[in-house]
This record gives sequence, structure tokens and C-alpha cells, in this order.
Amino acid sequence: MESKAIVNETAPQKRSARSVAMGAAFVMAMAAVGPGFLTQTATFTSKLGPNFGFAILATIVIDIIVQLNIWRIITVSGKHAQQIANEIFPGLGYFLTFLIVVGGFFFNIGNVAGAGLGLNVLFGISPENGAVLAAIFAIVIFLVRNALVVMDHTVQVLAVVKIAILIYILSVTTVPVSSALTHTFAPTSIDFYSIVTIVGGTVGGYISFSGGHRLLEGGVRGKEGLKYVNEGALTGIGIASVIRIMLFLAGLAVVMGGHKLNALNPAADIFKIAAGNFGFKFFGLLLFAAGMTSILGSTFTSVSFLNYSNDAAGNQKFEKARPILVLAFIVLSTLFFYLIGKPAQILVIVGAVNGLILPVALGILLIGASKTKIMGMAYKHPILLSVLGWIVVAFMTFSGVETLITTF
Repeated sequence: MESKAIVNETAPQKRSARSVAMGAAFVMAMAAVGPGFLTQTATFTSKLGPNFGFAILATIVIDIIVQLNIWRIITVSGKHAQQIANEIFPGLGYFLTFLIVVGGFFFNIGNVAGAGLGLNVLFGISPENGAVLAAIFAIVIFLVRNALVVMDHTVQVLAVVKIAILIYILSVTTVPVSSALTHTFAPTSIDFYSIVTIVGGTVGGYISFSGGHRLLEGGVRGKEGLKYVNEGALTGIGIASVIRIMLFLAGLAVVMGGHKLNALNPAADIFKIAAGNFGFKFFGLLLFAAGMTSILGSTFTSVSFLNYSNDAAGNQKFEKARPILVLAFIVLSTLFFYLIGKPAQILVIVGAVNGLILPVALGILLIGASKTKIMGMAYKHPILLSVLGWIVVAFMTFSGVETLITTF
């Protein structure tokens, strides 16, 4: 029965486990395809051409391994990632929280900036004022009754907007499918920095925990929730992957058509070259949608890492504090954009940093999966998932070190 997996929602708010899982899938997927995704995908498509397809393929494989491991471990244990880390070694959870929240905060600077820039393209208002409007919209969503349910529905509507825009752009371009397929499976060169960056932007940092924590806070936990873990994780990865592939193909059509993308705003150039001013307006709508969904995802997940409660009383106390934490997170991110600016550079750099955080975070949870005091006596984590998870840890560690050596 689906209701067995729901343990902490009141009757008026109660939703099926599948509904919560789909909400988690969209929160994770849309957090992964925010303004950083637009900038990173366009930047690397311009730099690597069809060879970037291999990096996308590698990212999809890594996404599946990471998300199935993390969602499963969090759901079966019934604990947030930071609580699992603290049970492995006292204080480790606070270290993990620091990494995730700081990474999420800097990503959110780019998120509010992206939403503001989207409104600038659509209506001509300044990016700064647009960022304020987007921040207010996000705060309102978090402060209304049944905020997490409203967040789920908002993210799903904006996901449809993103996909519809990309379908239109692909329909007005000549997509080099053959070249993309050939280089995806047989690249002539491999760029580790691109892999680390887009993995970091897709499942690095807070993004890898957004779906698992959303399941947990929707009441899906224990072995009964495993069915919905698989459905939610694979659906979320599928949605994020389709959107990334669509943007890659659109960008590749422009690049292979002989055009050079503007390094300051490569994603905007894809739409403007493909469909003129009309396409540029569509880009503004896409950027606003991407910014809003990622503001919601990064804020929800980063704030959830501040919950260390193990009982109902502690959770109630945290829920009372959540609105203040949400308000502070979004307001400070918006203020930082006003003071620092340069969101495009921040997004690419933070994507790479989050790629370096991933092996640390995944390694911690894989250790937790082997401990019966965390997972319970009746659960055994699948050996294949564990092995593949440790391979990802090793690969991302190697790629991260290789990137640092190359960069510095």
C-alpha cells in the first residue's frame, strides 16, 4: 500500500507516496537544469563541439548511480544526510552541512541573477530589480500554507515551460544528429573539466540531496519507500537529461552552422541566432523559469541541511524556524548578487567546486549504508550499487584532481 510509506503528513495535506516521489523527481531535475546548466552547457558546447556529447553521456551514467544510492540510503534510514554523517563520526554532519550550504548559497546567487536577467530580457527591467521580484516570488511560495506542495506544483509547471521552449528552438534549427551521436560514443578528445563541472551542476553539492530530502519530508521512508525511490530518481534524471540533450543539440546546430557564441552570454546567443529576437524573448522566459526552479531547489535543500532533529518535537521546532532560514538564505543571495555581480563566472566555478564535493558526500553516505545502526538490521544495500558508487567516488576524485592540476 502506498500509504505505508507516508508517516508524517496530516490528513488534509496527505498525498500518495508516488505523488511525493514525482514532486521529488521534479525538484531534483529542475534544480539540476537552472541558470548554471544553461551557461555550462552552452559554454562547453561552444568549446568542445560534438565531443561534449560524451561528457553528457558520462554525466547521465554518473547521475543514475549517484541518485539511486543517495535516495535509497536517505529513504531507508529515515534520516537526513547530515544526520547520517554525524552517526558515522560525530561532527562529520556539520562539515557536510558546511560544504552543501555554502555551495548551495553561491549557486543561489546565480539563480536569483538568472531569474532577474530573464525578466530583464522579457520586460526590460533591470536585472537587479528582476532578481528582487524573483526572490519575493520564491519567498511567497515558501511562506504559504502547504509550502512544499506548492513548491512541487510550481516546479512542475515551469518544467513544462522549459521543455516547450526547447522543442520550439529545435524545430527551427537543423540539428546535426549524426555528428552528435558519433562523437558522443566515440569522442576525439575528452575534457575532464567539462565532466567535473556538469556533474557538479547536475548532481553535485545540494542537488544530489534535493530529491532524497524531499522524499523524507514528504513522509516516504523505510524499505516500503524503495519502489518510489527508483521511480522518482529515474524520472528526475530522465527529465534533466532530456533537457540538457535538447539544449546541447540546439547549441551544436548553431556552432556547427559556423556561428561563434558570445562568451559573456553563450546560452542567449543560441536562441538569438536560431530564432532572432523572438528566440531571444523565449530565452528570457527559459532563463526566468530556470532561475525560479533552482532558487526553490537550492533553498529547500540547503535549509533542510540545518535540521538535526531526531524526534517530533525537534522537527516541530525546526519547522517554526524554517521560514526565517528560508528568508535569510534568499535575501542574502540576492544581496550578494547586488554587491558582487558576475553570476556567469560564479556558476561555472561553483559547478566545478560542487563536482569536487560530490565524491566526499557520496563516500560518506556509502559508508553509512554499510552500518546497521543507521540502516537497520533488515536492510542490505545492493552490492552492485555500492561498487558502482565507489567507482564514481574514485572517478570524480581523479577528475577533480586532474582539473585542479590543469587549472593551477
